[in-house]
Amino acid sequence: MSYGLFDLSGRRALVTGSSQGIGFALAEGLAAHGACVVLNGRDRVKLAESARRLQEAGAVVSVSDFDVTDPEAVRRGVDAIEAEVGPIDILVNNAGMQFRSPLEDFPVDRWVQLMKTNVSSVFYVGQAVARHMIGRGQGKIINIASVQSELARPGIAPYTATKGAVKNLTRGMCADWAKNGLQVNAIAPGYFKTPLNQALVDSAEFSSWLEKRTPAARWGNVEELVGAAVFLAGNASSFVNGHTLYVDGGITTSL
Repeated sequence: MSYGLFDLSGRRALVTGSSQGIGFALAEGLAAHGACVVLNGRDRVKLAESARRLQEAGAVVSVSDFDVTDPEAVRRGVDAIEAEVGPIDILVNNAGMQFRSPLEDFPVDRWVQLMKTNVSSVFYVGQAVARHMIGRGQGKIINIASVQSELARPGIAPYTATKGAVKNLTRGMCADWAKNGLQVNAIAPGYFKTPLNQALVDSAEFSSWLEKRTPAARWGNVEELVGAAVFLAGNASSFVNGHTLYVDGGITTSL
């Protein structure tokens, strides 16, 4: 009865922002469960090195270096993947950035950059991929939200706004596209050891606070996000739609 629930063999997954960190870990995990993966990012050297690592582990990998904040580049990039590599069955909208500053001093250009990278990219890539998925009557879209979709901390208010938007955009995508056979959900990571968080990982004061604040009493490891991604990418989640799955060690559940 459970056969095939988590088997991604024969499916193709595009993962944005996947040359390192959470994106790379998710691409690696999807590949380990049978998916062919397309890595995306803007740094061709880093993409090539990440692809090499996955290929050495036996994965089937392609790369596409379009800029997710440029709608025309996104359209051309997605259309090229569909035509030259094959249909995209799974999309992981992972590309994102962070910038920390007191809100009263937050630079306007950084606000614009955060919105383009964290929100507009989800819309651009999601729309471009969905147009192909709708014609096939099926597809999986996984947006990467955050515990900051629910919580706030000093110095990152604009980032919090972007991740709240991703959560509600996920709901909106579900409302529009579920009737076409698409499942659109989000994963909301807590605090994970990634290059984006390296400054916090290196701070003994912050790590001590985090361990006390999180019921699991530790940082997350990026590999611990793979199970959620495989679940949402596979047949096991066929009637899960518009949902945000928190993978956070319990930080959103307790004061």
